[in-house]
Amino acid sequence: MLVAPPLSLYIHIPWCVKKCPYCDFNSHAAGGAIPQDAYVTALLADLDQDLADFGSAIGGRALGSIFFGGGTPSLFSPDAIGRILQGVEARLPLANPNEITLETNPGTVEHGRMDGYRAAGINRLSFGVQSFDDAMLRRLGRIHSAAEAAAAIAEARKAGFDNVNVDLMYALPGQDLAGAQRDIEQAIALSPNHISHYQLTIEPNTEFAARPPQLPDSDAAWDMQEHCQQLLAETGYAQYEISAYAQSGSRSRHNLNYWHFGDYLGIGAGAHGKISDSGSATIRRRAKQRTPRSFLENAGSPRAIASDAQVAECDLAFEYMMNALRLIEGVPMAEFRERTGLDQTAIGGVLDNARTRGWIEEDDKRLRTTDIGQRYLNDVIALFLPDADTRHA
Repeated sequence: MLVAPPLSLYIHIPWCVKKCPYCDFNSHAAGGAIPQDAYVTALLADLDQDLADFGSAIGGRALGSIFFGGGTPSLFSPDAIGRILQGVEARLPLANPNEITLETNPGTVEHGRMDGYRAAGINRLSFGVQSFDDAMLRRLGRIHSAAEAAAAIAEARKAGFDNVNVDLMYALPGQDLAGAQRDIEQAIALSPNHISHYQLTIEPNTEFAARPPQLPDSDAAWDMQEHCQQLLAETGYAQYEISAYAQSGSRSRHNLNYWHFGDYLGIGAGAHGKISDSGSATIRRRAKQRTPRSFLENAGSPRAIASDAQVAECDLAFEYMMNALRLIEGVPMAEFRERTGLDQTAIGGVLDNARTRGWIEEDDKRLRTTDIGQRYLNDVIALFLPDADTRHA
């Protein structure tokens, strides 16, 4: 039986100062003044459209988290962010406590804005630092320096933010193990509550895809991951997801909702949402028009919706596992049944296959990957694709 899961809200701000060569997100170089007032109005009209369409499925659920992603949301003023949050709170209840995150680029956060974001209702900042090596930052096309990143984090603390994340990447062009470790050490020295540590990958339709840089090989990347994991563990950052590490009590509520196959509304250019309807036992995914111009012209009308479809029953197991298996502690098997509406017998053969390969632990009540399963996570997840049994025989 499908049970309505927790609900979150993702708000997409699509503009950035410049497009980074590795970035495949829906982001657009501003190239001039950003229409903040018009976009705030469009976002709330977009939310109204979703609530009109999904209201019965949402029911009385409160928002457990809100996440401003981009692009670079910190290009928007605290006043604009505050007006968005006021509009959201007028339409939907917020859980207490809640988590409201703003992604920030250290090169775009002006002195004095931190207090404004805090007053607007933001209670968590996520800094896209990527590296504390200025040479690496230049190779990645970043607009900030290592010193600016450290100063921005210090400014956030001074403004009263007690929940701060730092995004770092490893296996960067020309990076060695010592360089990756230095980045982690410098991040730890700033005492963020949470560290996201991702391997740089070359994505299609990016500048790096057209002109690939020389990256460390897979063995070198794995060494970086293992050594950095050890450093993080030794300094109080527990790994709870394949790329996420947190001090006690500081796990990302918003990301955990994704990984547990929770529901979320997505508003803004290119935003994606997922809503479960326990009454009809269906799950729908919706995406909005990608370009800022198209979104602004159509927000609040059906023309703003780029795609809207029910998730097919044959895809539900894969969609759930694609998220849940990223969690180091795994998930209860009861959650699989509640979040997908499927019985465990629907994946019994796949689980047996994964256990035989040593990728999943032997436990009928909880689903968790082994250490080797984490290393080959993409292969584990692929087992749950429709008809995967024939491809992996």
